[in-house]
Amino acid sequence: MQKPLDRITFNPQIMGGRACIRGMRITVSLVLSLIANGLTNAEILSEYPDLDAEDIKASLLYAAFLANEEVRSFVGMSA
Repeated sequence: MQKPLDRITFNPQIMGGRACIRGMRITVSLVLSLIANGLTNAEILSEYPDLDAEDIKASLLYAAFLANEEVRSFVGMSA
């Protein structure tokens, strides 16, 4: 069984190494932009028939993973 984030691939020869869905020329950022602009999963799947619902879920999980990054400041360090 494939893990959700296994659907996110990186290949320097495909879309310049950006995060893509299953090695296709469909980027995670495209999927996230479509969702952010109000498209439903059904509309995305209709517009991009090579995708499936698990690809959309994997894109959201990947974004959540990236958004979990912590930023720490170093007190007492001068620039």
